[in-house]
Amino acid sequence: MTTQKLTRDDLYSLENYSEIRQQFRSEVMDLKMIRILRLGEHASLHFENRKIMQYQIQEMLRIERIFEADAIQEELDTYNPLISDGSNWKVTFMIEYEDEQERKIALEKLLGVEDRVWVQITGHDRVFAIADEDMERENDTKTSSVHFLRFELTLEMIASTRTGSEISAGIDHEHLREQISPVSEALHLSLLEDLS
Repeated sequence: MTTQKLTRDDLYSLENYSEIRQQFRSEVMDLKMIRILRLGEHASLHFENRKIMQYQIQEMLRIERIFEADAIQEELDTYNPLISDGSNWKVTFMIEYEDEQERKIALEKLLGVEDRVWVQITGHDRVFAIADEDMERENDTKTSSVHFLRFELTLEMIASTRTGSEISAGIDHEHLREQISPVSEALHLSLLEDLS
């Protein structure tokens, strides 16, 4: 299982990372493509995992030239919450509109949409997302275009997923209804790695 949180021992030094960066980046980009689920034209779920978070941290350390222990720990503390705890999937939910005015109008209409994002394992009820955020991402008039969410699964759901029950996902909001049923086999297999 790849649900263990990252520590400083899991990170490459800046020098070592520069040597493997191209190959590591290529692997992570391929993985990200598998783990992005488009929900219609304007929304997507980015299922995060340990390797993707390691890449994010390594890139931050590289860009900011961070090598002090406290600063490295700060990056670990920022990104570790996006790694599955073994009983859930951690997701970055994105609402995407290229046109700024269209996006503004949509975010006003989509107030509360983050609470209406769901996954379902065949034979079980839908699991609605729980906001996994330390800051408010909406106000009384609009939602944010980015949310950090968690889908908490029961042991029975995990067992069903392991034995081949399909995974579906969607959004059930009055201004945005989308559904993918089932997700691709590649995504299904990758999501199994997040569960212990």
